[in-house]
Formats: sequence, structure tokens, C-alpha cells
Amino acid sequence: MMNKIIALSFVLLAPSLLWAESAPKVAMQVADLNRIVDVSAPSFSPDGSQLVYVTNRVNGDIDKYQSDIWTVLYQGGKAKQLTHTEERSEWSPQYSPDGKHIAFLASDKDDDSTQLFMMKASGGSVKQLTHIVGGVVAFDWAPDSQRLVLSAWANEPQPNKAGTAPPIVIDRFQFMLDEVGYLTTQRSHLFIVNVKNKKLSTLLAGNQDYWMPVWSPDGQWIAYVTKDPNKTNLDADRHADSDVFIVQANATNGSVVPQRISQATATDVDPYWASPPQWSPDSQQLVWLTSNESKWFFYAPSQLSVANINTKKVRQLARIDRFFYLPKWSPDGQSIYALIEQDRYTSLAKIDASSGSIDYLNKAEHFTMDYDIASQGHIALLNSNPQRPFEIMALDKAMRPLSHHNAWLQERQLASTQAFSFNNQGHEIGGLLMLPLNYQAGQPVPTIFRIHGGPVYQFSHEFMSDWQIYAAKGYAVVGINPRGSSGKGFDFSKAIYADWGNVDASDILAGSDYLIQQGIVDKNRMGIGGWSYGSMLSNYVIASDTRFKAAVSGAGTANIFGTYGHDQYSREYEYELGTPWHNSENYQRVSFPFLQADKITTPTLYQCAEKDFNVPCLGAEQMYQALKSLNIATQLVIYPGQYHSLTVPSYLIDRMQRNLAWYDKYLRH
Repeated sequence: MMNKIIALSFVLLAPSLLWAESAPKVAMQVADLNRIVDVSAPSFSPDGSQLVYVTNRVNGDIDKYQSDIWTVLYQGGKAKQLTHTEERSEWSPQYSPDGKHIAFLASDKDDDSTQLFMMKASGGSVKQLTHIVGGVVAFDWAPDSQRLVLSAWANEPQPNKAGTAPPIVIDRFQFMLDEVGYLTTQRSHLFIVNVKNKKLSTLLAGNQDYWMPVWSPDGQWIAYVTKDPNKTNLDADRHADSDVFIVQANATNGSVVPQRISQATATDVDPYWASPPQWSPDSQQLVWLTSNESKWFFYAPSQLSVANINTKKVRQLARIDRFFYLPKWSPDGQSIYALIEQDRYTSLAKIDASSGSIDYLNKAEHFTMDYDIASQGHIALLNSNPQRPFEIMALDKAMRPLSHHNAWLQERQLASTQAFSFNNQGHEIGGLLMLPLNYQAGQPVPTIFRIHGGPVYQFSHEFMSDWQIYAAKGYAVVGINPRGSSGKGFDFSKAIYADWGNVDASDILAGSDYLIQQGIVDKNRMGIGGWSYGSMLSNYVIASDTRFKAAVSGAGTANIFGTYGHDQYSREYEYELGTPWHNSENYQRVSFPFLQADKITTPTLYQCAEKDFNVPCLGAEQMYQALKSLNIATQLVIYPGQYHSLTVPSYLIDRMQRNLAWYDKYLRH
């Protein structure tokens, strides 16, 4: 009887299965934003047989993103989920050197602080290793697999017995940081934790920050990053001259004798880059990222520096006018791998550690964001292209997919992306164009110009879900990389230094002219918008020209007089613009969208995040108020409890729906 039931079920289901296979694909919808799985953090097991990585997906029941840890064999096969917590997240996994355990960060169940945890490499029960009030920032295993070094926030102000938070007392130059809050007495210190008894010992403390500790393979040293108080008389908050140090791993706080390895007056391994120094396999050398003098903090491409820890001799390696990211040594110590950014793509390169010659391993129209190298030489990439979100890929002779968390997108009809270039003021400017799904050649269509953040960043050949949704609704989407963008060298990036909204706005306008001439863009139905600096440049453009019929300006500003001292960038303002009282002409120049708001005619939707210390709501509020005073159509949307990047799924859906509605209202005539 059972066999007959199964057979009958197959007969009944077969037609529907055949229909599903031949059913036409549907376009992406706004709700699909909640289906996309973010994949990250690939890390090999010591024997190179498998990788551990992280997925981040929406938990609709609690309206949060939730991350879990997975493993997959390097040779391929079905991935295995190791953590299954329903309301908490786990991230940043690392195998122990003996391969028996995985350490990772996760949110504490009691106070939601970030703590260090450990489990067997096969999964199972989880052991919490730390209970540090301020929370753990980063960690690394000791070669003996018995200890870990970690950086964590210490000296956090504590509430009284009644639970009342103490007054916020500030005496630092930099007194705020997005996602951290006001900076008072807390500092990032280094600790060592024993995995058996969970005993925590202090390695480095005091009135300064220590970042990104990395244990040497021989177990003798720990490398880390800090600002040397003996190198300059300046307050550490007032400069960006971070340096690479090493300290003996068996030292204790009070007996520590740090040794500075990097020597230049420049930024070495800025914590913002999230790229720790890396030890050679023989523990004799370090490689790290270094930039230029502090005033070029965002604009100068990060480069490779290599040092011998015994001689302290530092050499520059493979210096080219492009950004390098995430350097790592090859298993034999003869080469250094790194991601290198080029015009509209980023790929993995293998660099000869002696000669500096560069061999690009996956040079193509895609974006490689992260990678890992196994002890046997296997390579795994975190890679995306315009048709596929980031997934884990093995790099053999070609890229071979290992994770498939977004396979459901095969059911969607996706728009294609094409590169284009044009000339403006003697400069070649590049961009990406996504045509609507129903596009008919020769027919100008309503178009949304998306502006990237940064400002030193670029649009690359990667999957962009918001673009796909706009294209599904009949819009062409344009992403121009104007002067100020990365991918084309230092001079191209610094063209906007202390002069925001000038040549970069000119490039956006010239790009719209070019695409109008190509018969693609309907000149009467153009919209513009972006987030962060993308919002700022949108403000600059609509204050310079009236051609755009709708704008969406998220987490931006236009009155730099008002943001000095109100966001986390006072040091950077002083480097680039000077102080408002001595250099008011600079502040006036870059504040023209607010000071000349009466030139704006574009209906503009302003958005901001309530707890954003990066670009606070003040900027959106002022521009909204200005346009409201001028009777220009406008609206202000504030997302409660959010930092600079929105993380609540329903807010991300809301933002997408509001953007579409705003553009539809003014571009669908």
C-alpha cells in the first residue's frame, strides 16, 4: 500500500514539477530583500579540508538579522550549519590550530554584549569564555590552542545600584564613535584568556587603545596596532598615525616591553580597515597595510609594508597606485596574497615577497571581498558578480562555488549590468548601467542615478539588490564613479579633497548628458539618490542643477558648519578643511547646498538613523527644514535606534518602498 501511495503522489506531483521547471521567471520584488543571505568570513581548517564561514539572514519573527556559523568541505558538498540560535548571532569564527575547536564572537544572552565563545569543530555545545563588560572586539588563537589573545573594551562607566547610568563626562578630542557611542573612559585593551579555566589576564592596558592582536606561529610574539605616545607630542585622538608593535606573548601587564616595528610618519593598519598585520610562517616577518601621511586618511591607497622583526628594517613592496586589502602570507613564505582594487572590480593577487612582482589570480568583472589560504595552498574566495550575491568560491583553475545560500535567485529574472565610460574635463569617468527588464532599444526610460558613499569608494561589478528592484519596476539605474572615487589611483581620489561637490558633481551631470545623448535616459524623468556621502553628493548636485525631478538623500549633510563637533570626524575636518573659525571660507564652500538651498527645486526625500554618530540626523533635519521653508516638496524619515547602517529588516523594506514611491510620484508622468 505504501508503495502505491508514493507512486500515486509522484503521478500527481509530476505535472506541477514539470510546470515549475518551465514557468517563466519573475522579477525581483521588494520583499525579496528579506530573502537574501549575506555570506562572509571564510576561514580554512588547519588541514585545509574544510572551511568555516558565516551566514546572516532575516529572522522575521523578531525583525532582526541573525548570523550563524556553517562549514563546508573544500572539495564541495552540502554545507553544514553549526549554530542554530533563534534570537542570537554568532560571527568571526576561527579554527584552533589543532583543528579541534572553533572560537567565535557572539552576543551575550544577558546583556547583548559581544563575547568570546568556543565549540567543538564538529559543532555541539557552546562554552562562553569571556564576560567582559565592554565587549570583545577581535581575537586570535595561540599556536598551542590553549589560549587566545583578544582586544576588548575596558573601563566602561557602570550604572549605580539602582541601575541609573552615570553622567557622561567627556574630556577627549574624539568623543564619539558610531555603534560605540560617546567615548569617555573606555579604551580597547589586550587580554589573554585560557580556554580550560577561562582565566583572563591583562596584556596591555592604560590610557590608549590597542587593536587587532595576532599571535606569531612560533608562539613567542603578539603583534598589534596602537598609536605610539613617544612618537609624537600630539594627542592620539588628533592624528591618524597608527603603528605596528610586537610584544612577548608571555609578558604580563607591568612587565611588557613593546617594540615598535613600523617607522614611518604615516597611517599603518588603521583599525578602520579591519586588516590586521600578518606573520610570515617562520615568525620572522610581518606584512601590513600602510597609507600616506594622516591628512590623506581616506584618499591615499593603502599599500604593502614588510618588516623583519629582528632588524626592524621595513621595506615597501609592490607599490602601485591602487588600494591593497587583507594581505596574507603564502604557506611557504615566498609570496604574499592580497586583494587589489582596480577600476570597477577587486581581485586576488599573488605577490612575490622578494621582487614584488604581481600575478592577478581572478581578474574579471566581479568583486572579491575576502579570502583565505589553506596550509596546503588551497584558496577560497568571498566573491560576487552582478548576477550573484557574495558566496564562498574555491579558486582552482577557475572559481568553483562552495556555498549556495542564494540559489533561489535562479527563480528570478535579473537585469544585466554593463560598463560605460565618458570624458569630462579631460578625465575618463567610468560607470555601470543596469537597464530595466522591459527595455526596448532606442526608447529613453526613467532613470535613477545612484551615488556611492565613501567618498573614496566605487561601484563595482557586484550584486546590488536595490538596483535589481528598481530595474524590475521599469527604471534604468546608473552608478557613476566620479572623481573622488577609488579604483583609479591617488590623484583621481584626491581631486575632491577639501572641495566636495565640485568636480564630482560635474562628473555626475556630464554622465547624465552622455546617457541622454545615447538615447537611454529620459532627460525629463531623472532621479538621484544615495546614502552617506552618496546623500551629500546628491545634495550638491541638486543645488547645482535643476535637471533631476526627484531625489532621495539618506544619512547625509549639507551644512558642515553644523556637523563639526556633532559627528565623529572633527579630526578629519581639521585635516581637510581646517577649523571653522580660521578657515570659514572652506566650510562655506562645502556647505553650499544648505547656504544656497533657495537654488534647489528638486522634490527631496530625506532619511536618517536616530543614533548615527557617523552622519547624524542633524544634516537631514536641516536640509528638510530648509526645503520646507522654501515650499519645496520634501519629507523626513527617521529610523529609530539605528546607527549609520540600517540593520532592522522592516526598516530596510520600508526604505526601499519609500524610495520607490517617491521616485514613482515624480518620474512616472
